[in-house]
Amino acid sequence: MYNAGEIVYVIIRNPHAQDVANVQEAAVVQNPENPQELALFVYETFYPLTDEVAVYKSEEQAEQAYREAFGTNGEGQFYG
Repeated sequence: MYNAGEIVYVIIRNPHAQDVANVQEAAVVQNPENPQELALFVYETFYPLTDEVAVYKSEEQAEQAYREAFGTNGEGQFYG
């Protein structure tokens, strides 16, 4: 369960290069389209906070999940 105002971490793909993904900090906020729901605010965009989104409480947890799913290129940048 998340609360408005929390900072969380998500794995997000680059919309301009679908073969690139990274761990990104996101804010949990009230959904501006439906104030009864929460949303994620990332890159100045609101995303629905649903069970389909992998959300992590810490950057370390998100990075570990990323490495398990995609690996790394050895330079600290993550690619999917």
